[in-house]
Amino acid sequence: MDEALLRSLTPSVIGVLVRRGADFAAAEDAVQDALVEAVRVWPAEQPADPKGWLVTVAWRRFLDATRADAARRRREERVDEEPEPGPAQAVDDTLHLYFLCAHPSLTPSSAVALTLRAVGGLTTRQIAQAYLVPEATMAQRISRAKRTVSKVRFDQPGDVGTVLRVLYLVFNEGYSGDVDLAAEAIRLTRQLATSIDDPEVAGLLALMLLHHARRSSRTAPDGALVPLAAQDRGRWDTRMIAEGVRILQAALARDRLGEYQAQAAIAALHADAQAAEETDWVQIVEWYDELALLTDSPVVRLNRAVAVGEADGPRAGLAALAVLDDTLPRHTAVAAYLHERDGDLATAARLYAEAAQRAHNLAERDYLTRQAARLNAARSH
Repeated sequence: MDEALLRSLTPSVIGVLVRRGADFAAAEDAVQDALVEAVRVWPAEQPADPKGWLVTVAWRRFLDATRADAARRRREERVDEEPEPGPAQAVDDTLHLYFLCAHPSLTPSSAVALTLRAVGGLTTRQIAQAYLVPEATMAQRISRAKRTVSKVRFDQPGDVGTVLRVLYLVFNEGYSGDVDLAAEAIRLTRQLATSIDDPEVAGLLALMLLHHARRSSRTAPDGALVPLAAQDRGRWDTRMIAEGVRILQAALARDRLGEYQAQAAIAALHADAQAAEETDWVQIVEWYDELALLTDSPVVRLNRAVAVGEADGPRAGLAALAVLDDTLPRHTAVAAYLHERDGDLATAARLYAEAAQRAHNLAERDYLTRQAARLNAARSH
């Protein structure tokens, strides 16, 4: 497949879609979808008219996305009106609002969803992705939570664990780059750490600092994602890393291990390695074992499969992956990576292309598409 041809055709195909009535961002997304499809099918049979093929596929993807967006808006209009994010009040009571939304009358999952929407400013779609559930399901959950709390007095604030979960999800959404909320989550967690003596609060703060220290190196100047192994570690914020490690060590010394401390320990091991090849993957697997016992989370087990692949070889990683649900987000991308490391470039290229189709944001989709194109090019030589 001619990757240079795809790059050269992209601007003109976007132009065609814009002239047909698509706005530029939607046209760009649709063309990216078409490029993913081209990476998947062109190696077997390249069309006689590549540009016409791309225009046809991209226009269909644009129409599908437009219909899906209209359907989503209609669904949201059927639920109670949801509060819009607004400017902060002069008196900062944000953390207090987090506790009030985590009301005892709500289940923890409903309290988290309501707080993310009403106070954190996340959209229903973003919250649904964080919970790995359909958007319509999350819209109903938030609507029910609002109806529940409308009937009670807000004189019983929720527990710390629920608030920590909210802060964790807000940070993750901000760290992904979709919404700039990471710094706000750190600020609120610092406030919480000064008022509550809890090792898990400290563990969450350490985790945020250790991840935030790498933020500037996660994307290239053109916006492309840079995987951890390829990041310029000289750009990591060493003072922030040192603070995170110090907070984590103090929390672990109290011998009350929780999931945020375990996650922070994994992040600290990555930060401690001067180069990717010096990463202590064996110890990281051990921490993932601890984390899996604490959370029984399928996402934790997915990340553990990657670590096992690094520590014990790609086939061991694939064996750990095989017992997990293949519909998990990033499952296909992880499988592609492990197959590539195992030398099966054909399977890896196919899986990278499939993973790109399922990606939630343009940067991730572009990265996975490039990976598929790179392997297809390597196979053709």
